[in-house]
This record gives sequence, structure tokens and C-alpha cells, in this order.
Amino acid sequence: MPGAKGVMEPLRHDVGGAADPHPASRWAGLRVRVVSGAALAALLLSALTAGGWWFMLLVTLAAAQMMREWDFLTLNDGLSWKLAGFFYVALPCSSLMWLRGVHFENDPAAGFGLTLFVMLVVWATDIGAYVAGRKIGGPKLAPRISPGKTWAGLAGGIVSAAVIAGFNALLFAPYPPSFIAGMDLGIVLAIVAQAGDLLESWIKRRARVKDSSSLIPGHGGLLDRVDGLVFTVPLFALMVWLSGNAV
Repeated sequence: MPGAKGVMEPLRHDVGGAADPHPASRWAGLRVRVVSGAALAALLLSALTAGGWWFMLLVTLAAAQMMREWDFLTLNDGLSWKLAGFFYVALPCSSLMWLRGVHFENDPAAGFGLTLFVMLVVWATDIGAYVAGRKIGGPKLAPRISPGKTWAGLAGGIVSAAVIAGFNALLFAPYPPSFIAGMDLGIVLAIVAQAGDLLESWIKRRARVKDSSSLIPGHGGLLDRVDGLVFTVPLFALMVWLSGNAV
């Protein structure tokens, strides 16, 4: 994996800022993003399907890279930031491993559907926010933290997540129990995912870098790609545990 040093771009204050005079450039780099995103998704889905040690190995490698990127982002900070980074990485990764291994009394393979559910909801949030934000534009969501994010993007992410979550619950996910419950949970997870995205943007702005690394073409670092999962996975895992279905 490429090292952090020497691959970070200085923060550009015009990223996602003023309206672009060339609307077509809003979609610049989309092909690279789609190809690299599809490759990453294929790798993750393969490991998720295999389960067991394959999934644990992938999550462990991801955790190591996430910590590497966090160390760069907090290079000049003290011990408290390093400890925060440990929990920032360990909590979602351990929750993901636990979720994949969950069994329901009437569904021994529940962990696969549960893990796929939360990942698809977060991906739907990202895609919906990306498309709506660039297609509609409009007022900025948090211009001082992430100038490229808009209220339209937030709405697009929430709608996409709600629809995907509802159908996932209806078709294959063992939890939540119904289409409506799935949509409701999708809305909650979408808001949490976009809050995680904003937090990651704030951390990068604080470190004065554009991306956490250049690991994934068109996306930046692994922290840039999984920021929506950092809080949604632990929250969803907690909800599954509280439901009383996990054995």
C-alpha cells in the first residue's frame, strides 16, 4: 500500500466551492470513481460472501490502513488524538466482524444479510448524495467544513437510502422486520452516514489535506471511502443486538 508521506495534496480552498462555469466538469473523474469503486465493492462482496477468516482478514487489513491514514492526519497532534483514532477505527471494524458472524434462531446465515444491508444503505446514501448534489446543487450544507456538500445532496442520500433499505428489508435482510421499518431505519442510517462524512471532512480540513491518502483512484484514501460506515455499522450492530434476535 502506498505510504502517506508524499501522496497528500494540500487542501484547495476552491474544491466544491463557487459554481462551476462548465457544468460538464461537475462529472469530471466520474469514470475513474465508478471503476475503482466497483473494484473495491467486488473485493468486499467476495470477502463478505466467503465469510470466516477471509472476511476477518480483509477487515483487519482495512483497519491497519485506516490507522496509517489517521496517523498521517494527526501527525502533529498529541496522544489524545492517537487514542481517538484507535477507537475511530476499532469500533466500526470490530462491529463489522461481529455483525458478519451473527446468527438468528431461524436464520443461521443472518450475518451475511445484515452486513450486506448496512453496506448497501451507506452506498445508496453516498450515490444519492453525489448525484443529487451535482445535478441539483443549491445551498451548501456545511460550507466551512465541506464546500462541495449541499442540502440537495443530503436529501438525495436520505431518499436513496430509505428506498434501498425498505426493499432490502422486504427481499432478504432478516432485520429490520418490514418494508416501512426498513425505510425508517434507512433514513436514520443515512443521516448518521452523512454526519460521519462531514466529520471526516472536518478532520482533513484541520490537517489541511484534500484526501487521507491516494490509495483508491478517484476516491482518495480508505478513510475517505468508509467514513459513512464508521458510525452506521456500530449503530446498526447495536440495534441488531438490542432486537434480541441475535444468538
